[in-house]
Amino acid sequence: MPRRGYKKRNTQKDPIHSSYEVAKLINYTMKDGKKTVAQRAVYNSLSMIRDKKLDPLEVLQGAISNVSPTKEVKPRRVGGASYLVPMDTRPARRIFLALNWIIESANKRPNKQYHTFSDKLFSELMDAYQNQGEAVNKKIQVEKLALANKAFAHFNW
Repeated sequence: MPRRGYKKRNTQKDPIHSSYEVAKLINYTMKDGKKTVAQRAVYNSLSMIRDKKLDPLEVLQGAISNVSPTKEVKPRRVGGASYLVPMDTRPARRIFLALNWIIESANKRPNKQYHTFSDKLFSELMDAYQNQGEAVNKKIQVEKLALANKAFAHFNW
């Protein structure tokens, strides 16, 4: 555990859509510091959404709101036992979890049906926007676990 706090770095909005969420999606998609590759994939998937006559930022916002969990569990050690205590999810962590789950489930999609990562990301964003898909299932599992451990909510301090 750090002895002193650290300065949180602010992510700048992306230049094309001037959106914080798009910039975060690009940063989470990036591998090995190759930001232009990640930008190309994300912008291609957003342009595919635009080709479907939908607003890409609205679809991304809807997908994030459908995937982001309201509650999650954190382990707390009380006495000799460890309990999974349900807690409210902070807003920054909600965005982090939602975007990471969307990227993970896009990566898990089969290569035979989708040729590039931008195709996978497009279909996963559309599924999440329509409240379907693997990322939404992950959210449901996390919230179900929090609900199942509601009896330990009094350990939240």
